[in-house]
Amino acid sequence: MNPNQQILFDVPGPRAQRRIRVATVLGALAILGGIAWAVHQFASHGELAAERWQPFTTWPIWRYLLDALWATLLAAAATAVLSGALGLLLALGRLSAHRPLRWLAGAYVEVFRTVPALLLVYITLFALPKYGLNFPLFWKLVVPLVVSNAAAFAEIFRAGIKALDRGQTEAGLAIGLRRGQVMRLVVLPQALLRLTPSLVSQLVGLLKDTSLGFVVSYTELLYSGQVLASYTHLLIQTFLVVALIYLVVNASLSKLARVLQARNGRLTTRGRSAAREPAATPLTPGSTAR
Repeated sequence: MNPNQQILFDVPGPRAQRRIRVATVLGALAILGGIAWAVHQFASHGELAAERWQPFTTWPIWRYLLDALWATLLAAAATAVLSGALGLLLALGRLSAHRPLRWLAGAYVEVFRTVPALLLVYITLFALPKYGLNFPLFWKLVVPLVVSNAAAFAEIFRAGIKALDRGQTEAGLAIGLRRGQVMRLVVLPQALLRLTPSLVSQLVGLLKDTSLGFVVSYTELLYSGQVLASYTHLLIQTFLVVALIYLVVNASLSKLARVLQARNGRLTTRGRSAAREPAATPLTPGSTAR
């Protein structure tokens, strides 16, 4: 197990591992049973007939869905960049030595971690235009998602910074760096490297949040699937294809997070091993290496 994971929970013993394996097998059987029952129901109602899937073998349908996927990824990318930047500022604010700044950042995080993103979308869509803030369609989705996800990113950044050894900060101060320079040059690069898997995992949830675009009629994947289903009258087939697209994209992000986590674990282990190795004794004139 990755050393960073051991901080979050204890390694299960043999008995707990047996219970976990049994629960995993039972859960897998339940999922397979549910899938078999769903396939049987679809087949009995003719939903698996070839002619009902034939439209999804044509390029115009896939071009429409891929355009919607691109709109989804564009909204997710804009949300990720803006909420990540705002989250980093909030994390630094919560760690600030100035009490008012620390209080304001903490209040923002605690409030918007509990407010549903859908409510923020409704506020952006219906309330703000009454006060002259009528955003373009793209930003009616992105702005509330940024406000909501910034709080989550702030907690990720804050946890990563606080988990870093305090000796890093003390070493930076000892060589004459100011606190701002220590944070920028020493602490943040190491914290961000360790947090990369968590940040990628957060992107999975952020990508799913873009499905709220149907509220503002933004042509993301789910909204486009609704339009396509009403046009083709193939509700089940359309949403199964949309779900498959979401599954492929989110599974790719999850795989990336696991790869980065394993890579960071190897780098951490390698760094600790190098730190434990004794320094080589320099050779002096007349001495020989042993």
